[in-house]
Amino acid sequence: MAYALINGVILDGTEHMEPVTGKAVLIDGETITDIVPSDTVKDGYEIIDLSGAYLLPGLINLHVHIAISGEPPKRDKKQPNYKLIYWILSHSRLLRSYMKKQSAEYAKMELLSGVTTMRTVAGLMDFDGQVRDAINEGKAVGPRILSANTGISVPGGHFAGSIATEAATPEEAREHVHQIAATNPDLIKLMVTGGIMDSSEEGEPGVLRMKPEIIRAACEEAHKLGYKVAAHVESPEGVRAALENGVDTIEHGAKLNDDLIRLFQETGAAHICTISPAVPYAEFELSESHALPVAKKNGKIVMDGIIECAKACREHGIPVGLGNDVGCPFILHYNFWRELCYFHKYVGASEQETLYRATLGNAGIIGLDDITGSIAAGKCADLIAVTQNPLEDLSALRNVSMVITRGILYKDPQVKHSPDVDDLLDRYM
Repeated sequence: MAYALINGVILDGTEHMEPVTGKAVLIDGETITDIVPSDTVKDGYEIIDLSGAYLLPGLINLHVHIAISGEPPKRDKKQPNYKLIYWILSHSRLLRSYMKKQSAEYAKMELLSGVTTMRTVAGLMDFDGQVRDAINEGKAVGPRILSANTGISVPGGHFAGSIATEAATPEEAREHVHQIAATNPDLIKLMVTGGIMDSSEEGEPGVLRMKPEIIRAACEEAHKLGYKVAAHVESPEGVRAALENGVDTIEHGAKLNDDLIRLFQETGAAHICTISPAVPYAEFELSESHALPVAKKNGKIVMDGIIECAKACREHGIPVGLGNDVGCPFILHYNFWRELCYFHKYVGASEQETLYRATLGNAGIIGLDDITGSIAAGKCADLIAVTQNPLEDLSALRNVSMVITRGILYKDPQVKHSPDVDDLLDRYM
């Protein structure tokens, strides 16, 4: 279809974006062909009157676990036995079919809430890649996906044996990279440290689990095959081990010293800020989060570390991207907009900077800034519209009135919400 989007306020996604009015955005097929004065639109376009809505690039979510719902636990309990769950899944074709269907539904939810590109960073088997392929073939509805498929952990490491394999030696790490490469991923994910969900002692949420030589072997093999490497890291020790041994993006992060900042700058690595999953652990009452006391203490450590990492990286010109670690408890697939609000609130970035980082900035980190992330002639038609000005209040992104992904238009998109989760999270905005 050929569309002319008129009577909107354009926020183009660039670093210094300012509202632009009186312009029409012309779309032909998947591409933005031109941006012209509204009164010069020629015949041949279906006119889409935005009626004063704000038009901006589709959001880019850089940290997604697509197969997991994010629904909160119903009562106080220990972490589920993910290895057992994975074993059952691997032996049940019916359950695998169900999980693939659920993953596709969650991808659709991401899209209809305004995410037109997302990067999945460890999931069940190769479901992420299968959903990506179905979307690309027009067999499913969803955003553009960069998929890691299964991650790589170590015995006893973060999500080992479920959404990540277990590599005990450098040789095994290299083998696992090749095994994952056979499933046609877009990147490789490593679980370098522990996390909130698997910490057993207060004050140790990010214990280094993956030895430096295993990190290096995995990164070397991934880079030989043309893949970037993302790493789950939640401690300064983990940041050092990851950066010294070849990781390209630090997911989550930790408080940085001068030496770690230098390593970021020398390696060209980026930090992916994920405040959302730490908020319920750190800020909720235990009666609200249904977490164990140790998780609340460690959640606060992780949350402070992520925020301090983002602040230090911004101050020193290190790329900072945004992802919300969707799939963690209380982090649902329609709530990426909250990560932007947290980044503004806790890190201190302006609304303008935050929007840039969630669009063109994120696109640059994953090497897609020549394709998506901004509103410009020649770019892919990945766009959203909201009725209120996000440069004044980022919560305007909560209600998306239109989504266009690769030229396909969805008017008045609707997603099923969880009112109880929404009400609880709203208290901590």
